[in-house]
Amino acid sequence: MDLKNAGGTNGGTGSFLIGCIMMIAGGYLFLRSIIVSNNFSFGGGLYSIGGFNLTTGMILVPFVFGIGMIFFNSRSILGWVLTLAALIMLLFGVVSSIELRLMRMSAFELLMILVLLIGGIGLFLRSIKDIRGYF
Repeated sequence: MDLKNAGGTNGGTGSFLIGCIMMIAGGYLFLRSIIVSNNFSFGGGLYSIGGFNLTTGMILVPFVFGIGMIFFNSRSILGWVLTLAALIMLLFGVVSSIELRLMRMSAFELLMILVLLIGGIGLFLRSIKDIRGYF
C-alpha cells in the first residue's frame, strides 16, 4: 500500500505544516498592517454625468421613489428597477470610496512579513507536489 502525505502526494508533511503556519502568520501580519479608511459622505461627489456631479445623497432619491412604488404596487417593475439600481449604485459608491494604505513600518518589519507570507506559500506549494518525478 502506497501511503500518501500532505495533499495526497509524496511531498513532505513537515513542509506542509510549516508552510501553513508561515503563510497564516505572514497573512495575518500583512492584513493587520493595512489601514482602511473611506471618504464616503452623503454630500460627496460619486458620479459625474455630462459635467453634472451626482452626489451620494442624490442616489437615495430614486431609492425612495422605488420603495414607495413597491409599497403601492408590489408588481411595479419600474419600482423594482429604481430600487435595485439605486442599491447597486450605493454599494458601488461605498466600495469605490474605500482607501487602503500600509501603516508606517520599518523595512525589517516589511521584509519579515513578506518572507513569512511568500516563504510559507512556497513551502506549502512544494509540499503538495509529487517529488517522485523529479529524481
